Parts: sequence; C-alpha cells; structure tokens
Amino acid sequence: MKRIFSILTIVVSMLFFTACDKLLDLEPYQSISEELSLESDANVKSVLKGAYAQFDDPSIYGGCLLRNSELLGAEDECMWVGTYSGPRQIYNKQMNSSNEEATSQWIDSYQVINIVNNVLSALAVVDEADRDRVEGEALFLRSLMFFDLVRYFAQQYQAGSAATQLGIPIVLTPTRGIDENSFVSRNSVEEVYNQVIADLIAAASKLPEENEVFATSGAATALLARVYLQKGDYARARDAASTVIASGLYELQPSYADVFNNDDNTSEDIFATQITSQDRFSAMTEYFSIPEYGGRDGDIEILEGHLNLYSPDDERLDLFFLGNGGMRSGKWNNLYGVVNLIRLPEMYLIRAESNVRLGTTIGATPLSDYNTVHERAGLTAATIVTLDDILYERRLEFSYEGFRIHEQRRLQENVGSLPYNDPKLVFPIPFRETEANPALKNQQNPGY
Repeated sequence: MKRIFSILTIVVSMLFFTACDKLLDLEPYQSISEELSLESDANVKSVLKGAYAQFDDPSIYGGCLLRNSELLGAEDECMWVGTYSGPRQIYNKQMNSSNEEATSQWIDSYQVINIVNNVLSALAVVDEADRDRVEGEALFLRSLMFFDLVRYFAQQYQAGSAATQLGIPIVLTPTRGIDENSFVSRNSVEEVYNQVIADLIAAASKLPEENEVFATSGAATALLARVYLQKGDYARARDAASTVIASGLYELQPSYADVFNNDDNTSEDIFATQITSQDRFSAMTEYFSIPEYGGRDGDIEILEGHLNLYSPDDERLDLFFLGNGGMRSGKWNNLYGVVNLIRLPEMYLIRAESNVRLGTTIGATPLSDYNTVHERAGLTAATIVTLDDILYERRLEFSYEGFRIHEQRRLQENVGSLPYNDPKLVFPIPFRETEANPALKNQQNPGY
C-alpha cells in the first residue's frame, strides 16, 4: 500500500479536494467512479476548481514555494531563525532526500498535474462555449507546476546541453491506477521547457482576457515571458512581455506599498494566489511576519546585507519594519491576503533587460521601461541605463517574492561560497519516490 501511495504521488487516491466544502459537493474522488466524476460539464468544472484549491496549498503557491527560493539564495540578506528543520536545511544548503519541503512540493505539484490531466481528458463533455477556457486554465496550471518543478529539482537550463540535463517526469495523462506505465523516469530539462512553452502558447490562445481570479490569456503570456527569460531566449521573452504591457489590461499601483497585503488582486496583479478565510492561510505571512499580523514568532529576519541595497529615498525600503526583535518584510502582513505571483513590473523589466541584451527597442526603450518601475519607487528618473541597473532594479522590486535563487542561477551568480550550479542548490528527488519507482532509483540528483 505504501508503494502505491508513493509513485509520483499522482494516483487516483490523491485526487481529494481540501476545499471541497466551497468548490465541490461530491464524495471523495477515490470513492466514486470516473464516470460520475467527469460525466458532466458541471462536474468537470468543479474538478478544475479543485485544481485551484490544491494549487493554493501552503507547500506550493500558498507561499512555501516562494519562501524556499529566498532561503536557498539567502547569502547575507536574510536568515532563518525558526524551529522547523526543513526550511533550516534549505537555508543552510544541507538538505537530504527526506526533506519535507522538497517532498511536499513534489507531492502537491503532481497532485495538481493529475487533477488537470483528468480535466483535459474530459473536455468532450464540457459545454462548447466554455471548452477553450477550461482547457486553457488546465494547461496554464500544468505548465506552472512543471516550470517550478524543473527550476527546483534540476539544474539551470543550459543552451547546448539541456537535452542531456535531467529534468523532472513529464506526465500528460491521468493516473487512475498503478501499472508498469506508472514507473516514469525523468525527462530532460529541454523536454520540460518545451512542454511548458507548448502548454502556455496553447493556453494563451484559448483563455479570455478577463476571467475573474482565474488564469487569463495575460497570465499565460506573462508566465511565458518568465519562462523564456529563465531559458535565455531574450527575443521571445521581450515579445511576450511586450504583448502583456500593450494589452492595457494591467496598470501599476500609484504606490509600491499599495501592491501588498490586499484581500483582492490589484490592477498590477497579472496572476495571484487567492487566500481566503476558508483556506489555511498565507504561508508567506506565517513565516515572514510576526504574531501581530498572524505570523509565527518571526521565522525569517531581514539582514543589513539586504537593507543596505536601497538608497534612503527608495519607498521600497519603507516597507521593511522592526518587529518581534528583528527586521521584517512588510509585504506579507495579511494572513488572508493574496499571494502575488506575477506582477506588471516584471514585464517592464523583462522587456528592458531583453532589449538591452539584444540591442533593440521593441515596445519601448530600456530606459523608459526601467524608469516606469524606478520612478514608482519614488526615485529620480535615470538618464541612462545599463544591464546591471536593470538587474539591480529586479532585485529590489521583487525582494522576498520568490525570485532570489532563480535569479542567481540564471545569471550564474555565486550563492555565498557556492557556484550557481552547485548540487546543494538543487532539491533532491524525494526519497519516497526513488524508493517506490525503479525508474527514478538511479536518477537522483548528485549529492543525495
């Protein structure tokens, strides 16, 4: 039985919905027939909502996935002082293959993948008028899971060698029972990126511009820009970011402080995790904040090494505060506030960086895009801009939002004394998976 529950953790019995009281009034998935679960338009749409409920899980986009990027790339800018051993291992770069944070990300991500694969298998019963939207949302969620799995559990994409780099297993069909097909091996990093890009291109073409709090064409295109940037495909990153900006659907908030701790998306949120009182709560608040705002005792302290990066008149510096004996990031002081995942400033800075690298001015000049973000922080407009300026602006604009280790790895920067490609900066394939799945047994990451 343990073996059945382990393999990629995407078996049918994993298809339960933690928020079924508000999303899905059905029996637990494992106790009902496939025909009942996916036989109607209403049921398929409810299952899709279940994927969003799982996506909100604290171990992934409820916050811990973002938190772990900051801890892994911490250097001298923040410090884990909490009591939990999993985050401490990540912070100290001393993980083992049983690390609960890596295991939870793997499990919950593949749960979401399996749920949306079930949705994709049942599109024929979805009302024709909604079919593209349902398919697009499923593809968007799957691509997001695959992208962050490959960023954590594999080395940084390297042009020319990505076809031989071990990535993560690509699973595109529902897993409803265990047989020899369940023992999947790791695809290459190249294959994973190709799948993510294909899913996002399809999603962007099928999703509407507006879709309440769910995935939209803008969200798919914005994520595509992020994927292309991580891959180093600057022309496509620039063009995707420019498409989002030119849509006119998003607008910067007047003040940087206005962006965070909101109960609902703001005009610059392209995609965000919706945290409500019916959910567990925001894991970002739990770990970055203090009891006054619903956090723990203050598990993550912000150090002078980070605070010294800001000029005194930068409004982003004002968001940090002294609380419970240490400096804190003020971005995460709402226990049930949205977790910002993709914001409009990222698109401006992706376009600026890509244009500088390519010597182009598609959409706008790099200086114009840079100043759009720079001036919003209360800073004087620059008259010239360099690549280093843009990268520095990204570092300040997106601090403690889950960018840090991914930036260090794509820019090939050292993390403390470790080179960007040190095996200690890559998550282990969970022990339970390598033990249960013979195909993964000899595909563990180095050092584990």
